[in-house]
Amino acid sequence: MRQTREPRGMSTGRLHAWPGITYEEHPWDAEPEHGASRRQRLLARGPYQSAVAPEIADLDPQVDSRTQALVEAATMDMVRFDAELGKDSAPFAALLLRSESASSSQIEDLTAGARKIALAQLGDTSSSNAALIASNVRALQAAIDLSEDLSVENIAVMHHALLNASDQVIAGEYRDAQVWIRGNAPHTAEFVPPHPSRVSAAMDDLVAFMRRDDIPALTQAAIAHAQFETIHPFTDGNGRTGRAIVSALLRAKGVTEKVTIPVSSGLLTNTGLYFDALGSYRSGNVQPIVERFAESGASAVDNGRLLAKDIEAAEEGYMAVLSAAPRSARSVAEMLPREPAVTAEMVQEQVGMAPATAYRAIERLEADGILVPAGKIRGVSVWVAPQIIAALDDFAARAGRRVRS
Repeated sequence: MRQTREPRGMSTGRLHAWPGITYEEHPWDAEPEHGASRRQRLLARGPYQSAVAPEIADLDPQVDSRTQALVEAATMDMVRFDAELGKDSAPFAALLLRSESASSSQIEDLTAGARKIALAQLGDTSSSNAALIASNVRALQAAIDLSEDLSVENIAVMHHALLNASDQVIAGEYRDAQVWIRGNAPHTAEFVPPHPSRVSAAMDDLVAFMRRDDIPALTQAAIAHAQFETIHPFTDGNGRTGRAIVSALLRAKGVTEKVTIPVSSGLLTNTGLYFDALGSYRSGNVQPIVERFAESGASAVDNGRLLAKDIEAAEEGYMAVLSAAPRSARSVAEMLPREPAVTAEMVQEQVGMAPATAYRAIERLEADGILVPAGKIRGVSVWVAPQIIAALDDFAARAGRRVRS
């Protein structure tokens, strides 16, 4: 039996017609979680209701003129920012991708400093959060690489890149069981996504919506993200995968060509509004999520410009200090914005120099304070660039979660 019901705590007001979720009933035979109280056991009896996501492939989202103007302004800001970085955008692309990954992870309460994240990308396992964020960097890179073919299969590839290092069983696998958000059982959950039998068709419908070219890109990305989070197609990692899809869509639609706009850094400033907007979407109102992504995109560009300015200042400082140094030392300095944690082997591979030359160049940068030792990872010596690390931490501090409820 299906019925329409407003998600808990959400307003019933709708600015424009958009189908909200409906609900259907399913039997529940599972035993309550171990340690559940008597009340929780009683509440977890009998059938439960799961959401049914609306089909959106052929729908035309509408927002008011103010939100439409916000979308247009934010989109132009993104296009200009992408162009501002010029032809040599590789260092900034890597940094912005890393910043987006860290911000998206922080929304899920996964927090680590830039130094820990950089070391985790080299294999350091001392911080579980940093290791998960490093996996998110890989997932986001996979999303960008696959942006020209946004398919159900490639979304699974993105998810695999995200979770393969932490949970190989569910990595890249669409769920075959019921999940719910918060609560000890679906009966008491904050939100119960669609039954697993509906995931495949819902994802096909979502991909069809994402492949359309007649919707403003940022509006399309915001709605696609909200629909993905409603479907909740994986057992874990849906939030981070869903935000990676936003970056992939912006690349696929030509909003960005060189860099990843760290939209999650804008969402992070008020996670309460973000989650409320997802709730509003499920009640049939697309405007809040579109507005939130437009405002977050504009905020991300502003923060990204400050990061770029800090990196440019660091690069200028490096070249001033190394003006009389061998070319090999300057070559290593040039790779630091892209790789703020390095090993001699990385230098050899990426810059193309003999082992002895690589070590001499690193020693020169260490003597000038451009690099500092960071111990060993799996027996290999590592150095970090403190000025680049500081710029990334400053970016995160500016984005920082200031409002949560």
